[in-house]
This record gives sequence, structure tokens and C-alpha cells, in this order.
Amino acid sequence: MSSILFEIRDQIGFITLNRPEKLNSFTREMILLLQDKLDECASLQEVRAVYITGAGKAFCAGQDLAEVVNPAGPGMTGMLSEHYNPLVTRIRNLPKPVVAAVNGVAAGAGANLALCCDIVLTAKSASFIQAFSRIGLIPDTGGTWFLPRLIGWQKAAGIAFFGDKIGAEQAEKMGMVYAVYPDEEFQGAARALTAVLAEMPTRALALTKHALNYSATNTLEEQLLLEDALQQKAAETRDYAEGVNAFLNKRPPIFKGE
Repeated sequence: MSSILFEIRDQIGFITLNRPEKLNSFTREMILLLQDKLDECASLQEVRAVYITGAGKAFCAGQDLAEVVNPAGPGMTGMLSEHYNPLVTRIRNLPKPVVAAVNGVAAGAGANLALCCDIVLTAKSASFIQAFSRIGLIPDTGGTWFLPRLIGWQKAAGIAFFGDKIGAEQAEKMGMVYAVYPDEEFQGAARALTAVLAEMPTRALALTKHALNYSATNTLEEQLLLEDALQQKAAETRDYAEGVNAFLNKRPPIFKGE
């Protein structure tokens, strides 16, 4: 069975990390498949939102260390430049909202895969662990970039140094995740929220994502100029015309992602 499951339904690209017996830990093959599916979601007009989750009781336990230490395996050389870094850049550049539906433990690269997504939703029993320091490594997969921006320098440093296990409700209070749901309601609620995104003006969301990506490094003046340029693009879309028409005629808009 494939280590990545993929289906398109209701304008959503559903991606499931599928090594439940290994807590969905990553192998080279799995990461390359995930990259391919993200590329597919980016290119297909019928996909207007992406939903990433894990099979079984875990979201993703990070890199499968057995593959790293295997003399016949890919080793550490090129692991970030070929595997994880392209994964992060694909998610951040994908012109559609990407939702991480964290159904269980998210550790190491698995935690940071979730944090680089646009919206992070979690089950109440889920948790996040920056496990890198426990084996003498540093947080990767964008962890040192996303964590301080999400939760501040002190919390980010402490979590990275000590490798604390952060529960879902604590993560929500920190600002690490968007929402937490009871376990029995999680899948339905996470899919319903993703369905809302899939019905929204897709190009406007893509432009918003672009602006947010640059906000971390732009000056205020640069960001204002970027907003101006992107707003002009948004105003040229069919969805903008539909939104204005629906507002003036007091009816719900029907966006097409165009």
C-alpha cells in the first residue's frame, strides 16, 4: 500500500500520510510522493484547498531514523535540501490554502510540516514535540523560522532546547494552532472547515497567502506597496466581481476560484 494516500473530493485534495505502523514517520520515498501530490494539487484547477492528515493514531513522527542509519539508505547528506526544504517551499508557495489536520502526535519534522501549513487544526489528544535536541540535532523543516514567529522567541527557544511535549490546548493558547476539537468531532470539523475554504475566492486567498509570506521580512512601506499590487490583481478576478454583485444584490456569493 502506498505511503501517501490521495483523493480529490468536493474541490479538496485530501493527502494522508500512510505509515500508521511507524507513526507515519517519513522515508525518502514518502517525502518524494508527498512533493508530487502537492505539485498535483497546485496544478489542478479543480482542487481549491488541500487537507493533510495522518493515518491511525499519529499525524507524523518525523524522519524514520532507521532509514538514516541504514548504510544502504540515503543518509543525512542532501536530506534537507532534497526532501524537507522543497516540501516546505511547496506548501508556502502553493496558491491554495493548505490545512494540517493534526490527528495525533506530531514530532520533529512532522511537527514543523504542520506548522508550515496555512491553517493548523488539531484533535484534543494531539501533541507537538520538537524532538531534535534529544538526538543531537537542530529543528529543521522550517522549525527555527516558523516557531518564533508563531509563539515568540522565549517559548520557541525553550521548546526547541528542552523538546517539551506541547498538548493541543496549550498549543492553541500559544498561538501555534488555529483551533482544537474534541477527538470524536475532529475529523468532521476539520473537513468542514476545509470545505469552507474550498468554496471561498481561491485567487484572493492565494494572494493573501503571498502577502503573509512576505510580511515576515518586509518593512511596513514594502508591505503596503505589496498590498497595493496584490489588491489590483484581486480586483481583476471574476470572484471579486461576483462578490461585489452578490453584496449589492443581498445574496450569498458563488465563488468559482477564478
